[in-house]
Amino acid sequence: MGFFMGFFLGAALGVGLIVFFARFQNNRSKARIDLAKAITSFARMTVQDSRKLLPPEAYPSWVLNWLNQHFEKIWPYVDEAASELIRTSVEPVLEQYRPSILAALKFSKLTLGTVAPSFTGVSVLDGDHGEIIMELEMQWDGNPNIVLDIKTLVGVGLPIQVKNIGFTGVFRLIFKPLVAELPCFGAVCYSLRHKKNLDFTLKVVGGDISAIPGVSDAIEGTIRDAIEDSITWPVRKIVPILPGDYSDLELKPIGILQVKLIEAKELTNKDLIGKSDPFVELFIRPLRDRTKTSKVIDNCLNPIWNEHFEFIVEDISTQHLTIRVYDDEGIQAAEFIGCARIDLKDLEPGKVKDVWLKLVKDLEIQRDTKNRGQVLNNTLNPVWNQTFDFVVEDGLHDLLILEVWDHDTFGKDKIGRCIMTLTRVILEEEFKDTFTLDGAKSGRLTIHLKWTPQPIIRD
Repeated sequence: MGFFMGFFLGAALGVGLIVFFARFQNNRSKARIDLAKAITSFARMTVQDSRKLLPPEAYPSWVLNWLNQHFEKIWPYVDEAASELIRTSVEPVLEQYRPSILAALKFSKLTLGTVAPSFTGVSVLDGDHGEIIMELEMQWDGNPNIVLDIKTLVGVGLPIQVKNIGFTGVFRLIFKPLVAELPCFGAVCYSLRHKKNLDFTLKVVGGDISAIPGVSDAIEGTIRDAIEDSITWPVRKIVPILPGDYSDLELKPIGILQVKLIEAKELTNKDLIGKSDPFVELFIRPLRDRTKTSKVIDNCLNPIWNEHFEFIVEDISTQHLTIRVYDDEGIQAAEFIGCARIDLKDLEPGKVKDVWLKLVKDLEIQRDTKNRGQVLNNTLNPVWNQTFDFVVEDGLHDLLILEVWDHDTFGKDKIGRCIMTLTRVILEEEFKDTFTLDGAKSGRLTIHLKWTPQPIIRD
């Protein structure tokens, strides 16, 4: 009897140990998977992502401080080298886009001043094998000394100073190819990846530029075209570091985009009397010689164009087709109706795609999509059961932010929020989980997420 009792106790203990060990291994494996997902998410985060997650005081600024301090030290040498580089590379482009009302346009003075730009963000991006891609977010409120010598067709010469320059943007550096020889890369390509803001004023030295009608607008347009055509992505400048042939790094056309502009419906009427006279501008790169313009359809809010256009494509992964619709006002400036955009990466080469695009007032504002749940009165345990759809353009970097608010008669107060990457739902495709509200003394939020991969054309 004691033998059987001992046998059953031993068997039960053995089975219990096996079950415990199996559950321990499963929990350990799940913890490792969750940790790997978290590490993957953080590894793919950019500077902008981290700023959404962390408050300013928690953001590690020592890298940027170190970079800015050293950049200030070498700025006088950068000023001298960059000034000559800008003169030699931009002046031919200025001549190319010189307005017809001017006979000559060139630099007479060009220095970048004593105030160095400040770096506000650094990120390293995934690239092809054999290259390193770095992006530097930069802000510059400088004191350059830039004077343009212009000569009008009637022979009048004017020195025009470019003042009060304010710039915010992102520069991209590509170190390629990687080689087994110091400094371990053959060349550096640099480009203005994203121009967030560029402001400047023009002033005639010793006079008023407004006294000459049309000159100010013409020169400002020429300067912006020159910047767009000389350094803005996908254009890139190549600086060889080691001897070699780097012609493969130069910007080259990779294809032609054929566009048929068919029609528009229910456009906003901008005219007090009659209806709008709509026309469309289309471009991939916003240069005057690459911007296509449709014909004007008089007095119509449902115009039909049926016009064909072709555009040169240099980088399908980052370029997009922009469409702007205007109301023609004759001799006056056209009035803006709306715009839309198509990312070229969402198109399949060699195939036709018919799309309807919703016109918006601002493409950047349109990208920040917010959905609001219904207000539930007098409850600390709300149940919404509402479904929202979001268009995701960059699943590796986009964040889902959920905020809970207390809404009352006198306004609303923020209770807390949850911020999460999309890595888990992309990997698992669907899950339901409960999350603690950040910034709240108590409270949890239960959500059900489902991922549906599909190519979508964004406005």
